[in-house]
Amino acid sequence: MKWKKLGLIFDGKSNVEWHADSALTPTPFKLNDEVIRVYAGFRDAQGASRIGYVDVLISDPTKVVKVSDKPCLDLGENGCFDDNGVILGDVVRHGSEIRMYYVGFQLVKKAKFLAYSGLAVSHDGGETFERVKQTPILDRSDDGLTINAIHTALYENGVWRFWYAAGSGWENINGVDYPQYHIKYTESQDGINFSHDRLSVLCVDNEGTEYRIGRPSVYKLDSGYLMFYTKGSTSGEDYYPGVAYSDDGITWQRRDQEFGLELSSDGFDSRHLCYPRLINVGDKVLCFYNGNDMGKHGFGLAELESW
Repeated sequence: MKWKKLGLIFDGKSNVEWHADSALTPTPFKLNDEVIRVYAGFRDAQGASRIGYVDVLISDPTKVVKVSDKPCLDLGENGCFDDNGVILGDVVRHGSEIRMYYVGFQLVKKAKFLAYSGLAVSHDGGETFERVKQTPILDRSDDGLTINAIHTALYENGVWRFWYAAGSGWENINGVDYPQYHIKYTESQDGINFSHDRLSVLCVDNEGTEYRIGRPSVYKLDSGYLMFYTKGSTSGEDYYPGVAYSDDGITWQRRDQEFGLELSSDGFDSRHLCYPRLINVGDKVLCFYNGNDMGKHGFGLAELESW
């Protein structure tokens, strides 16, 4: 793929108490014919993320016209699975509602954190979201003891299809624990409930020195399915996307060399480039993404010039 970088769009800074820095896992959503709403995780001074948004113009997506002054989705109740942070997920229209699939974080004594998937719904056009329930829709499982994090939801032929990161261990790099995970696939009839014996298929696994590969962003193309993801290796230095293709959305072939969007020589995306997310508006395909330190410095934008 060939891209044209349009630069840093939002620097992740704010002067409100709940948003000290960051715009994690930027997720663009076409709000109307004029505005793309980019939902993202805004961190407070303690590092806990709440979900807010940044509105940009479709006619000029480098122009920010509004930043949310309060969370769309706040922290969960004390003791719940999402009481120490929430990030995207995916945002999809379904009938008259807008669904937000999100990842909730909880701190525990004997692991760095737990991360499971929740669902919130908006009935006011995407301004605020209310939890469908206080418990995870995709909770702890034998193949995801510490992480079961949905990042893409597609509704196809009467079935909800999900791609998610699943993990159960930790990689210690220079004295710091980092989560180990890979990408899996599952389904649900209503997008809310999962059977105890639900389908759980490994889609994309770590290779070589990689210990984590996640944030699957899946798109249906005329020729099949495209997936972006972000991977990290045991060097502890690189955090960079890859790409895979599939005929059915379940069996995937990695072709990471085709991603094409490179690190910059300096600036916010000179060390890391992660969590790319596409949106198609008119005749343009735009990619919102995080740079260094996994979104601490906001998000950038690139435009696809050719496949």
